[in-house]
Amino acid sequence: MRIVVTDPIISRFADLLRENTLGNDWEFVAGRPAKEQSAAIARAEVLVCARLSSADAAASPAGLVHITGSGADRVAVADLRQGTVVLRTAHHERSIAEHILMVVLAHQRRLLDVSSEMRSGMWRSVATELETPLHRTLDELTIGFVGLGGIGTETVRMCTGLGMTAVAVRRNPEAGSALDAGLEWVNPMEDLPELLKASDVVVLCLPLTDETRGLMGSRQFTQMRGDALLVNVSRGAIVDEDALYAALRDRTIGGAALDVWWDAPEGIDAPESVSRFADLPNVLATPHHSGHARQTFMRRAMEIAQNINAFGQGRAPGNSLQRGAILH
Repeated sequence: MRIVVTDPIISRFADLLRENTLGNDWEFVAGRPAKEQSAAIARAEVLVCARLSSADAAASPAGLVHITGSGADRVAVADLRQGTVVLRTAHHERSIAEHILMVVLAHQRRLLDVSSEMRSGMWRSVATELETPLHRTLDELTIGFVGLGGIGTETVRMCTGLGMTAVAVRRNPEAGSALDAGLEWVNPMEDLPELLKASDVVVLCLPLTDETRGLMGSRQFTQMRGDALLVNVSRGAIVDEDALYAALRDRTIGGAALDVWWDAPEGIDAPESVSRFADLPNVLATPHHSGHARQTFMRRAMEIAQNINAFGQGRAPGNSLQRGAILH
């Protein structure tokens, strides 16, 4: 089969892909001009991509389109020809869960402020200045999950193992067992206000859909605790950008850890929204890299290879979008 790869990240694992799918013709076109990429897409029997425009999707003859992540919002799936098998992969759950735990601890311990003070020569602690805030330990905190897929479930396991109380709202509260997952309760999305009021940390880990776009706005921020941390590892557009900026500027909430943004970078130049938020002292800003562990991409490459083999042999591959919507 002719396999075309347009995703530059998974292309770093080209040798692993080739070694585990013998007998195929691989073409890695990431970094080439857009016209060359489109031409390659138009001759691919299998396409491996992170993004796919409507025009390229409509011109694609591929029988299998394998998305290199768990989200399909950047791939024009609806414009692919009828019968195309569309697959996803994840394997980022552990890495993102560790990121969430890291930012929770950094926020509680005021890591950025303390490091800045130390670099300036200031030794400020409760022993030298009595007004210095005291931090809380993890077993005093309630973490609330908006969405409870693989990322949320892995983070619940990790955080409750360290003594945190976990609650969640999700589209289908009956999916899975709250008791098995270590959650105190799981409610439908309509109970989001209850979760916001109960949580010291609010984690957004749900896909971007028409229902979730703008889910967190001014009203929701006033429902959060005044010292609460908002963590977004899903998509920027789930949050109203201006409303979040105002909530952080006015200290309506305690802080935000943003790993996803409203605009895409131009090369290594961050979008304008990054500098806007990064100037605020209560923001932890990262470049959408919470899932970028080496383990993540090696496991993705292996699953992609296995699914390509299954497709070539006429067997049913896993994680097909045609077999149901993404749960959250």
